[in-house]
Amino acid sequence: MSDTKTNYSKRSHTCGELTAEALGSRAVLCGWVRHIRDLGGLIFIRLADRYGETQVVCDPDHAPEVAARAAACKLESVIRVAGVVRERPADQMRAEEITGAVELLVDDFEILSRAKPLPFPITEEPGRNEELRLKHRYLDLRRRPMLESIEFRHRFILSMRNYLASEGFLEVETPQLTRSTPEGARDFLVPSRSFPGSFYALPQSPQIYKQLLMVAGLDRYFQIARCFRDEDPRADRQVEFTQLDLEMSFVDGEAVLELSERLFNHLWRELLDVELPASWPRLTYAEALERYGTDKPDTRFGLELVTLDDAFVGSELRFIAQALEEGGAVRGIRVPEGAGASRKQLKEWENEVKSAGLGGMIWIKWTADGLSSSIKKFLDETAETRLRELSGAVEGDLLLACAGPRGRVDTALDRLRRRLGRDLGLIADRWDILWVTEFPLFEEDDEGGLTSSHHPFTAPLSEDSGRIESDPLSVRSASYDIVINGVEVASGSPRIHDADLQRRIFNALGISESDARERFGFFLEGLAYGTPPHAGIAPGLDRIIALMLRRESIREVIAFPKTLRAADPLTGAPSPVDDSQLKELGIILPDDADSSTDETG
Repeated sequence: MSDTKTNYSKRSHTCGELTAEALGSRAVLCGWVRHIRDLGGLIFIRLADRYGETQVVCDPDHAPEVAARAAACKLESVIRVAGVVRERPADQMRAEEITGAVELLVDDFEILSRAKPLPFPITEEPGRNEELRLKHRYLDLRRRPMLESIEFRHRFILSMRNYLASEGFLEVETPQLTRSTPEGARDFLVPSRSFPGSFYALPQSPQIYKQLLMVAGLDRYFQIARCFRDEDPRADRQVEFTQLDLEMSFVDGEAVLELSERLFNHLWRELLDVELPASWPRLTYAEALERYGTDKPDTRFGLELVTLDDAFVGSELRFIAQALEEGGAVRGIRVPEGAGASRKQLKEWENEVKSAGLGGMIWIKWTADGLSSSIKKFLDETAETRLRELSGAVEGDLLLACAGPRGRVDTALDRLRRRLGRDLGLIADRWDILWVTEFPLFEEDDEGGLTSSHHPFTAPLSEDSGRIESDPLSVRSASYDIVINGVEVASGSPRIHDADLQRRIFNALGISESDARERFGFFLEGLAYGTPPHAGIAPGLDRIIALMLRRESIREVIAFPKTLRAADPLTGAPSPVDDSQLKELGIILPDDADSSTDETG
């Protein structure tokens, strides 16, 4: 058959389908040339598609023209082959592959699309140049690990959709072009041609719309929502991401927690064949900080934090005395049987602490020969005894401690604790999933004002709501987060369904009544027409899927992700636009505007 003929006959099988049951039958396959072996004119090709690979044989003794055409074929060219299924030679059998017992002896060979030389090989290992992979993502997605990620993502979302539908939820789409409202991050703005000087915003979440759906009476809503936040990407964050958005009416937060547990347990069971606990442990925000120094603790290993202030009262160490005088703390981690740690290990762990903004780390060892410490000359018998009491240390243990502002100390020790878990091989191979609850409703911003810890529509705990005006930083919210193996994957809360309480929250945040009407008038108007109590949650699907597949970055489970600079090497976005487009939108750029997205600079 001529390789210029455009014959698009349907394939009879995929490349992952043929087995010994097809021996002697005729088959037509289409796919990509993944590997070629030329044994003196006898050509073996590994033909691949998303379903698998099949070995095809082009034998010059059987079909000379086919063998000649195959020899000239380049890797990743798309071909169509037809022939008879036969058994592979015994030494070429691959029992681990579905198609490993057969091969296709080709008598009809058609090149559908020639491929030019590849920028990188299509192999299981991705290589180090991630930007190159992203620039040619369509090639990267041909790799089996990437393909498996995308297929798993499909099955995850399908399973989730079906489960929620069985629970009586309706899937409702909400707008992607909406009004700019404060939700904790910067909005992506879209200029309006029809309304010069006005802008849409891409949604950071469908928060207001889903609450209005509760006002509308759609009492069980969900959406696979695309969300946009103009913030710096990280391994677990993208400027555009996907979340399950979910809301329920006539419930309190407890109902959302129970539903979430059932949903996650269903997903782990169906997709991973893993049974999670029927109900999950719960930690309050205050408990999580006290025990682990973070609101997203990894509980697969111990090494909980201890407070050591009492052991250092009146200490002659200036940095400790100063920390305590300024309201800071001395906190530490007891490492059981850690007294054998080398100087090199201690230095590496101290560098971990320093990377979190502290000046250094204290270490104390209790050995058979007595106490050894970086601050031994400043420790009298009383201080040593008190340290052992507070930390629970015994002979053979190591105590690592830091002093400074409480928040900074906790952040440093959280990083140190995770590093210790990895270095010492303490992290259990299991799924630890828990709730963290009762977050502060407010926190201080950089200017000393108040901002919402989650968003301004989160309900406070009823017993704390009387302090919104008098002591706002002491007010706890009714919110809840899901944390899996130390990664926060979902946040939610009961919402404010009373317009007066919502106005009080706005007022505490410094949003005047006129500003509230300007920004949220449509929402406050909706609350005034009969709003049921409602609560919801929004799990981040990219993070959850990456965790389930044990991928280090969410970019490995997204078909077309952005880089750490929020750029797209594939398309070159963001990119300049023509002056005529800017003029039509009424936008004037400064003369020194730099629109470069060069990732190499």
